[in-house]
Amino acid sequence: MKDDAANACEEWTREKLVAENAVRNSRLNVPYDPVTGRGCMGERVSCRVEGIGEVSVPVAMVRDPEFAPVMSRHDHDRCRIRHDFEYWCATCVKVKDKVTARIVPLVLNAPQRRVAAMLEDMRQGGRPIRLIMLKARQWGGSTLVQMYMAWMQIVLRRNWNSLICGHLKDTASVIKGMYSRLLALYPRHLWNEDCEPRFAAYERSRNVSVIAGRSCLVAVGSAESQEAIRGYDIAMAHLTEVAFWRTSDRHSPDSLVRSVCGSVALEADTVVVMESTANGTGNYFHGEWLRARAGQSDKAAVFVPWHEIEIYRCPVGDVWELWTSLDDYERRLWTHCGLTLEMICWYHRKRKEYSSHALMQAEYPGNDIEAFASTSLSIFDASHLDHLRRTCRQPLWRGEIVGRAVSGPASLQGLHPVPSANGLLEVWCEPCGALVSAGHYVAVVDVGGLGDKADFSVITVVEACNPDGMPEVVAQWRGHIYHDLLAWKAAQIGLWYGSALLVVESNTLETEYSDDSGGYILEILSHSYRHLYRRAGGRLGFHTNVSTKNAVVNELMRQVRDGLYVERSGDAVNEMACFERKPQGGYGAMAGRHDDLVMTRAIALYVISTGAFAATGRSRSTSAELKFTRL
Repeated sequence: MKDDAANACEEWTREKLVAENAVRNSRLNVPYDPVTGRGCMGERVSCRVEGIGEVSVPVAMVRDPEFAPVMSRHDHDRCRIRHDFEYWCATCVKVKDKVTARIVPLVLNAPQRRVAAMLEDMRQGGRPIRLIMLKARQWGGSTLVQMYMAWMQIVLRRNWNSLICGHLKDTASVIKGMYSRLLALYPRHLWNEDCEPRFAAYERSRNVSVIAGRSCLVAVGSAESQEAIRGYDIAMAHLTEVAFWRTSDRHSPDSLVRSVCGSVALEADTVVVMESTANGTGNYFHGEWLRARAGQSDKAAVFVPWHEIEIYRCPVGDVWELWTSLDDYERRLWTHCGLTLEMICWYHRKRKEYSSHALMQAEYPGNDIEAFASTSLSIFDASHLDHLRRTCRQPLWRGEIVGRAVSGPASLQGLHPVPSANGLLEVWCEPCGALVSAGHYVAVVDVGGLGDKADFSVITVVEACNPDGMPEVVAQWRGHIYHDLLAWKAAQIGLWYGSALLVVESNTLETEYSDDSGGYILEILSHSYRHLYRRAGGRLGFHTNVSTKNAVVNELMRQVRDGLYVERSGDAVNEMACFERKPQGGYGAMAGRHDDLVMTRAIALYVISTGAFAATGRSRSTSAELKFTRL
């Protein structure tokens, strides 16, 4: 296939389109036969089977004591199903075909084979099987996962319990229904037990069944009834449609997954698969997907785009008529993505069913960015956040900046860093000695609450102008702390960063302290820390109201869109992914999420960009609201 640059510049004619399309289709149309082993995954060797002839079987099968170079069909089948998942699916599993609705053998399609190869690579390597899967629709991802777990229980392991957990119990029950059909239609000559293959009741439980003769339990549950599924003894967990698991005061996807996965040992043949279609950004599944994609999770990440699914193709009549009807996006599918005309023809026709392209992308995403962006309510474009995330990294160190005391003037004496794994301060770049005296940094404080469920207090330090001429996040403290101690903590960090301009978002201090003691906290601090932000009228602190919040958020949106600042915290980008415009007006975090990291960035970048703060440390005349004075 031609490279992207050549494709982009190509002057396509009817003849060139037809020729190139033939090449692309030839690469896709690889013969596949799970019975003969042709086109199957993994390294294979040949053997002869009565009634079939030459077949390719997995190398692992050769090491089986029952293997022979020439085998009867019966001996071959009983031996091969222990080593060849694709063969077992084609000969032992019956499923409902999505197109014809008939019950047919499960011959794995291309995406299913790709994912199965990943699962088998982990199993054969003796590693715990861990996967997170972002799905497009209708390719059988849930079917593949459940049949793989069934293979483990029916063929490979006894006493190997599993859990199917969906966002609703009905979802998990539908998946279990596939398992019930598998057992009902299972070939009797390949069933090794004395009893019939079926589910049997387990101690009068409505949620747990046992596979007769195998002593393997299969439990179903939902994220809506978390207490009912805690404490199961399981070796495998299939967590489905996780993006739709709701967060409430009592329940969260995070706590449920921790509980479930805590029951699964880190041993070979154990399985945890988390899968879902996208449901916006900023939720638990989105965060776990990003961790896996960045290589920071125990799970391998896999995404199946719509064009990998074989049923999403249409025959092309007049090639030139199709080509001239395509828009720029659809032509990029040809020139940059290497899709065939049959794929693009299907997409072109299907798109007409939707009132907007975003709705089409929500159902049929071509990549993970499209999948999350098209289902998100965030004010930030997912592709821009993806670009911002590329500069995020682990901090140089974590710990605290400490002085001779925790509060008062003495707390600003003898400052030194104390690295600690449990520290709340993350440092990506220490203060540069040549810049310390230049007032090169801005430290913004968002005042939160004290309880574990309250908003966090955050101190974010931004270098106003890094060597590339851009603002850059260099440090961040986040936790729960008394407000007076927070003020001194911020002063310690600000002083360590060369007496940074300290901008305290003062709404909480001004509204929660009816006796004005909140303002008094800053007044006391001002006697020891000179570089405090003052707004119009000389009052200490940055006050967030309708006008100033719109201004700072719009500035943040501009800088994220245009790539004008450097972010280091992945948590901050995740917060931006769930920061939305509210129906009643204004901005804020989605329900159950926080925006304290977002607001510290927004205020810092606004203060820097409007001239209220200069990298040289000199104040400049700006709008009355955002003017500051150094005491």
